[in-house]
Amino acid sequence: MDRRNFLSALGIGGFGTLMNKSIGMVRSKEQPLLKPKPLRLGDTIGLVSPASIVGDDKEYDNVVKKIRNLGYKVKEAPHARNKFGYFAGTDKQRAEDLNVMFADPSVDAIMAFRGGWGCNRILEHLDYGIIREHPKALIGYSDITSLLLAIYANTGLTTFHGPVGTSTWTKFTMTHFRKAVNSNAPLALEGSSEGASKSYQPITTLREGRASGRLLGGNLSVLTSMVGSDYLPDWTGSILFLEDVGEDVYRVDRMLTQLKLSGILDQLSGFIFGQCTSCDMADNHRFTLRQILEQHIKPLKIPAFSGAIFGHIDDMMTLPIGLEVEIESERGSIIFQEVATTQ
Repeated sequence: MDRRNFLSALGIGGFGTLMNKSIGMVRSKEQPLLKPKPLRLGDTIGLVSPASIVGDDKEYDNVVKKIRNLGYKVKEAPHARNKFGYFAGTDKQRAEDLNVMFADPSVDAIMAFRGGWGCNRILEHLDYGIIREHPKALIGYSDITSLLLAIYANTGLTTFHGPVGTSTWTKFTMTHFRKAVNSNAPLALEGSSEGASKSYQPITTLREGRASGRLLGGNLSVLTSMVGSDYLPDWTGSILFLEDVGEDVYRVDRMLTQLKLSGILDQLSGFIFGQCTSCDMADNHRFTLRQILEQHIKPLKIPAFSGAIFGHIDDMMTLPIGLEVEIESERGSIIFQEVATTQ
């Protein structure tokens, strides 16, 4: 008895059809690039909770107020304030909220309240057909990496590695966010961008040179947890960017080793490491973060640098995923070859 007949015999054939509709969408890897419309002041941002809870209603209210103060209208997803253990609702509820927000014509862009953990668990429940039919900017970082990469890989939609609702939203963060989601010209991001905190790890050249390719990446821990799944893009000739927080250096070593063994690192044309907040805990008996990066990246013989201004930090650049860029490792620059939105 095949799977469909087996499900029908159990009386859940409809469920099987629904699951096939969602899961069947994730097999194609060569999707044409799809760009969202620009997000302008006065437009509506749909706030979703695809991973962890934020806290009590007052904390959710503070996020909503913050986004409105930035000049945008807000629409919350139906289950955004739900609580299911440490998740903001069940897996299906959190996925349903994303599907609903993409389908809703009154929502112009979608942003996560916060990250945490849980996005990997909802990837199989997303309706990639709906997302492809209603392209919008999806913005977030950290655990939201799962959604950014899976949606880009399976719909071709450019997504945005940038702030979440609970972010600090400094002037630097707000300026770079607006440039990314509503710009008439390609972004030109410099490692020593004016206005950013001077306390961040500085630009360090790991290997000199220039490289071009599609910009792909996000949180290192989340990315490695997706290796072997059907939800990652084709890495051939891409520029990989990574960041993380609170990871001991040996764990960064272990995760980069996993990317190497899986074949991802060998496919790259360039590499960027952002800020690894509270990661460098080296002593006389350990490697430094820089040493680990050099050990893994230098043998690839590709242009590479670390210290870019993105990650778990107050001042952060917003990086459109899936666009062609050129990097120059000595300067720590990321020059986009096209705008991130339809014009």
